[in-house]
Amino acid sequence: MGNDLECACHKHEHKHEHHHEHEPHHKHEHEHEHHHGEEEGDLRYAAISFVLLASGLLLGHFEFDWFQNNWVQLIWFIVAFLPVGVPVAHEALEAITEKDYFNEFTLMLLASIGAFCIGEYPEAVAVMLFYTVGEFLQDKAVGRATSDINKLLDVRPAQALVFRNGELCKVAPQDVKVGEIIEVKAGERVPLDGVIAESEALFDTSALTGESNPRNILPGETVLAGMICTNKPTRINVTKPFDQSELSRILELVRDSAEKKAPTELFIRKFARIYTPCVILLAALIVAIPAIIGMVLPSFDYQFADWLHRGLVFLVISCPCALVISVPLGYYGGIGAASRLGILFKGSNYLDTITKVNTIAFDKTGTLTSGQFCVSEIHTEGIEREKLLALLLATEQKSTHPIAQAIVNFAVKEGIVGEQLSDIQEIAGNGIEAKQGDQHILVGNLRLMNKHGIDVPAELNECISTLIICAIDGKYVGNAQLSDTLKEDAKEAIDRLHQQGINDLRLLSGDKREIVEFFAQKLGIDQAYGDLLPQDKAAHIESITQEADRTVAFVGDGMNDAPVLALSHVGIAMGGLGSDAAIESADIIIQTDQPSKLATAIEIGKATRGVVKQNIIGSIGIKVAVMLLGALGFASLWAAVFADVGVALLAVLNSIRISRMKFK
Repeated sequence: MGNDLECACHKHEHKHEHHHEHEPHHKHEHEHEHHHGEEEGDLRYAAISFVLLASGLLLGHFEFDWFQNNWVQLIWFIVAFLPVGVPVAHEALEAITEKDYFNEFTLMLLASIGAFCIGEYPEAVAVMLFYTVGEFLQDKAVGRATSDINKLLDVRPAQALVFRNGELCKVAPQDVKVGEIIEVKAGERVPLDGVIAESEALFDTSALTGESNPRNILPGETVLAGMICTNKPTRINVTKPFDQSELSRILELVRDSAEKKAPTELFIRKFARIYTPCVILLAALIVAIPAIIGMVLPSFDYQFADWLHRGLVFLVISCPCALVISVPLGYYGGIGAASRLGILFKGSNYLDTITKVNTIAFDKTGTLTSGQFCVSEIHTEGIEREKLLALLLATEQKSTHPIAQAIVNFAVKEGIVGEQLSDIQEIAGNGIEAKQGDQHILVGNLRLMNKHGIDVPAELNECISTLIICAIDGKYVGNAQLSDTLKEDAKEAIDRLHQQGINDLRLLSGDKREIVEFFAQKLGIDQAYGDLLPQDKAAHIESITQEADRTVAFVGDGMNDAPVLALSHVGIAMGGLGSDAAIESADIIIQTDQPSKLATAIEIGKATRGVVKQNIIGSIGIKVAVMLLGALGFASLWAAVFADVGVALLAVLNSIRISRMKFK
């Protein structure tokens, strides 16, 4: 925040700023207890002040003789004032020493001193008392929101079970070295990043990705700190130290997001710099102008105490506390709500920008499609289907190529047993040549068939799918067609974006134009561009970002699309967890690899913007109304205090509401 906002929020920042990175777990608990104790202290002081204020009002109401003395009343209410007034005075003096003269503490102090000067002792105490109670309630609300975010993200356990000298030892995760083996019991959280050392296990990844379904992770595959082992004790080989885990990076990302302000927050900063000194000047003019009129016009009955009272009411209600606290908290709530669903915004400015997006370009492979091939069709000619699959299985089962693995997986699921082949020879870039007895077997692409002069059906030359063709003794006998598969929620993602009024959707890919157009048609995307190199994608995005009134988002896999992510107004990385390129280049990271979360991110952005607008309009509207009533003499200092505290608290509660909203 800017200096004016920092001072206005000074008390909140001291109470709620947490530094989790590189700190032990017990330190967080200690800090929480310290802040909790500080809040309890404020409440005790407020209780003492309230008892003295209430008893003073009762003594005055029943007209006890000894309490009618003005000096007794003054001393009584000064004692009532001190428990709540001294902390505010201390904050005001601190701000003044830092050359910030216009802050809420100074406004409160001036209002209270003025009330004492005109003999309104109970109101002087009430100004500080209700301000303190309001601050306490706001602190609790802000603290709860902050605690929700920290509980959501900082889910690393305080201890790790590590194998040392043949025994399991309990140590702090910070003390575990890369390469050591740790054990995670069923139901416990993984403390450090690593890979499964032995048998596969089931993990709940919801803390990191928002994905409710557990994941089965195989030996050698990566597990991340914060995941929960659900079915059995599992041994993990640690690959990263505690402070370099993916969860640490996510925590740092979310906390750093507060540094990137939304335009609305920047507006509030500029507004506060002008607003606060202006209202102090207006409060002074409310007192001074009638005095000048009284000097010029003797008929004008000028009562200094009355006009000073009006000026004080104006001063109290003018505090920009509601705006200063609730607007940043609103964006923080939006970032927290998104994080809980596996969507990471790298700044509150992107919560604003995503609401203005009217053009979205998607990468295809790994973004809208799974990037995993599957067999879509099997065609045979003069051979049984099972025989063809047995030949394909026999030739492809030793290959690690994704296409070969897709063939193998399909055949195994069909219950096929591979044929016995001999003289198997791989022809790079073409396929495989083998023998079965006296028969010559060819399995591969069109190039291999053309090389051996095999006649294939003419339609295969126009086929947009990936082809694996089989020939026996120079004669075509069939083919398997493979294609990339759409992600389960890809169509839902496009439909939801259309429902949100975003109709300029584009599909960009390095795949063949025919394949890209095929998937675009299935998804309902009007514009499709294929055969693009990374620089071609970048040029396309750069050209459309320069068009007037166009806000462009690019959605990619975060690896080879890094330049395009950086060029768009909003770069969105799919499945970016663990990807350095995604973390560095993208503005928003969708950890769950679900394209439908893009629509959810836009919904969260719009909800956040709506709540922030409500806070701004509501806070300013109510304050202006009460300030006018105060200046005209229709609102008391009590009403001003109640209105100020109430508006601030309502704005804070409205901001926290974002984190309680349900998004699809």
